Amino acid sequence: MTWLFNNPSDFAKEMVAGFVNANAEIVRQVPGGVIRNTQSQPGTVAIVIGGGSGHYPAFAGLVGQGLAHGAAMGNLFASPSAQQICSVAKAANNGAGVLLAFGNYAGDVLHFGLARERLMAEGIPCELIAVTDDITSASPNESEKRRGVAGDLVVFKAAAAAAEQGASLEEVLRVAREANQRTRTIGVAFSGCTLPGAEHPLFTVPEGQMGFGMGIHGEPGIRDMPVPGASELADMLVEQLLNDLPSGVSVKGARVGAILNGLGSVKYEELFVVWHGVQQRLNDRGVVLADVQVGEFVTSFNMAGLSLTLAWFTEELEALWLAPAYSPAFKRGSVLTAQPLAANVDGECEQDTVPDASDASREAAVRVVAMIDALADVVIEHAEELGRIDAIAGDGDHGIGMERGVRAARECAHRCLSLGAGAGTVLQRAADAWADQAGGTSGAIWGVILNTIGTGIGNQQRPDASRVARAVNDAAHGVMHFGKAKPGDKTLVDVLLPFSDALSAEVNQGLPLSQAWSNAARHAEQCAKETAQLLPKMGRARPLAERSLGTPDAGAVSLAMIVTAVGHCFTGVPADAKEGAVCQ
Repeated sequence: MTWLFNNPSDFAKEMVAGFVNANAEIVRQVPGGVIRNTQSQPGTVAIVIGGGSGHYPAFAGLVGQGLAHGAAMGNLFASPSAQQICSVAKAANNGAGVLLAFGNYAGDVLHFGLARERLMAEGIPCELIAVTDDITSASPNESEKRRGVAGDLVVFKAAAAAAEQGASLEEVLRVAREANQRTRTIGVAFSGCTLPGAEHPLFTVPEGQMGFGMGIHGEPGIRDMPVPGASELADMLVEQLLNDLPSGVSVKGARVGAILNGLGSVKYEELFVVWHGVQQRLNDRGVVLADVQVGEFVTSFNMAGLSLTLAWFTEELEALWLAPAYSPAFKRGSVLTAQPLAANVDGECEQDTVPDASDASREAAVRVVAMIDALADVVIEHAEELGRIDAIAGDGDHGIGMERGVRAARECAHRCLSLGAGAGTVLQRAADAWADQAGGTSGAIWGVILNTIGTGIGNQQRPDASRVARAVNDAAHGVMHFGKAKPGDKTLVDVLLPFSDALSAEVNQGLPLSQAWSNAARHAEQCAKETAQLLPKMGRARPLAERSLGTPDAGAVSLAMIVTAVGHCFTGVPADAKEGAVCQ
């Protein structure tokens, strides 16, 4: 149970404010997250980490001299948006490029990938590293699909120490990749976590049982089993990790950094008992413990569980791991002295202006806002249903995330309309607002969709049928590019691509946009129903694929709802409805 909160929707914001206030000598808040409040060496690489809030010390607690330069912070268990990541990265940039480092979750992969492209387009060199240390989340043959958990710290620390030494972006990326390749983690869970204001845990473990290999959001592991004694658990953890060694590693004589991580409710005394057993078993196998960390490094609110991480050091990685660091949650070596930043940090606030637009585009913007109103209404009405569908094989947050996103997009769209924005700007700004507030995979995907359509429509011409069809086609392929999903993977793509193809075909036959869209929307509804017969191959639903057979994909269903609702808005919008466009 999470006991202390005010309005649950304000929890993450209030948590960040309190964290920054309590650690003001180390960190400073910027739009999208936090950065060091101390000066970094000019001309060095900046390490920007991030992910959903609710896992402290990850990620904000790992910002400081010798560790990360900044952390992008999403909502609770939701990845930060590309806009938030870019904001933090630009504030943290020291002039030699940025390495974005994060756990390998679908939403994070999408948002950080989008952020990298935006940063590079603005002339900031940028690279990515997705941490993949959790051995139970995929086989060694598919290690690139493994999720990132407590091993994040090893990768972040090694990369940051290399950056402090003046290594190039290419060298920092090499170090990060090697640290990731040589780090392994396995976790267990005894009970789930409860988010602020929630009446039930996010996931459950049967009474008296342990989820062996379970992830920090309730992702399935190897099996459920009776809770063992501490010594037996130590045996199991060590055995699993020693059976999954990095290439070229020999156990006897290897130098290792070990992290025993508590996930929220398992306290230090219990961790020390477990560590006593782990240490004995590693010694028996001839492992040399170069460093030991026992504590909380990646948590999950009140989740009862723990994880064991082994980092198989090279001489270089060991030196980087042992290098000094001073952050709110991780300190080692002598304190690094650094001057505080000046009081006025760029990006504290941005002027609320919009690009110039033609009269025709501003008129089209009225209809665009009506469409955003319509899609917001249908998502909010069906949010509970979307969550229920998502919970069959996922984490059940699709409806909540979509509702947060559409509410933010609607508010932003109306504000842009009042400022005289064109149709393209309305869609682009709404996309960023949606991604910021929704977080997760759906936030990233809808950020791509609306941003791409907005770019294609622009702010100068009245959007015609051909331009809209091309923009939707670009959006479909953009989603596939960033999300890596293909038709048949049981995702939103199984509706978006057929909808786009049908829309283009109808437009090419000379049908007016209203009729072409309506026909394509009916096809989308059928395609969404057909996803019930597919097995998921992406995201958190993949390990529970069989459960979802017979149930359509939640993202596909919400997309079909949205394009149908939007289709009703091609007629009847009054040209003078500047402040409150309504779909009639």
